Amino acid sequence: MPTIKTLLAHAANSLTSHSDSPLLDAEVLLGFVLNKPRTYLRAWCDNTLTDQQISAFEALIKQRLQGIPIAYLTGTREFWSRDFTVTPDVLIPRPDTELLIELSLDLIPKNQAANLIDLGTGSGIIAVTLAAERPNAHVTAVDASLAAVAVARHNARQHQLTNIEFYQSDWFANVPESLFDLVISNPPYIDSDDEHLQQGDVRFEPKTALIADNQGLSDIQIIADKARSYLKPAGHLLIEHGYNQAPQVQAIFNALAYDKVQSHIDLSGQPRVTHGRKP
Repeated sequence: MPTIKTLLAHAANSLTSHSDSPLLDAEVLLGFVLNKPRTYLRAWCDNTLTDQQISAFEALIKQRLQGIPIAYLTGTREFWSRDFTVTPDVLIPRPDTELLIELSLDLIPKNQAANLIDLGTGSGIIAVTLAAERPNAHVTAVDASLAAVAVARHNARQHQLTNIEFYQSDWFANVPESLFDLVISNPPYIDSDDEHLQQGDVRFEPKTALIADNQGLSDIQIIADKARSYLKPAGHLLIEHGYNQAPQVQAIFNALAYDKVQSHIDLSGQPRVTHGRKP
């Protein structure tokens, strides 16, 4: 019977031309099959597996060879040191979005009551993280996709949070009348002709959560416009966008009379989030 070490080596070799991290992919998938951390695989690398475990692992490797993202195969992804359930109905959480969390936490003092809304919540990573980090805040999370709302609700329950409300809504359309201290969104911002849509994990993610008209700016324009009616005076708007869209997003904010407009840099050194304040 092949050992863990042998199985991982063979799987990593087969994934070399399909992944930037073939060994890591193989370890994550085998750890998922065994329900063990990656440290176990290294400590017990000479252990053998049952035929059933080997078959399950090989089936996952076959799907990975087809390009299916690791997060969709395991059904989970870590974000802000918490595990989140993900499905093909939602985008895969990415480290770039942690900038939205950092900026939001800076704007909302820890022990202060606040009213927040996360537009296009997807898996709920932003809403759930902010609700957990700011327990005195009330968080509203909306998504046009009923399937996405179901995933986000599940993640809120998983983290035992009760200070979040969920709505299926096309942006603000079904949101009860309210004024918010902070409007946050990671909306669709990729142009339909962008070559990146044919590469990597993005090929398998929901297109409605990725693509927007007007060179990727149409949803950002809608959110920035409508948010003015839902923000308290001196309330804040934070929108994530593409690395090359900061000048256009700033222009949208400025045209709508937001003040203190500024774009912020992500972990890769790219302008990723633009902030504006309602006067």
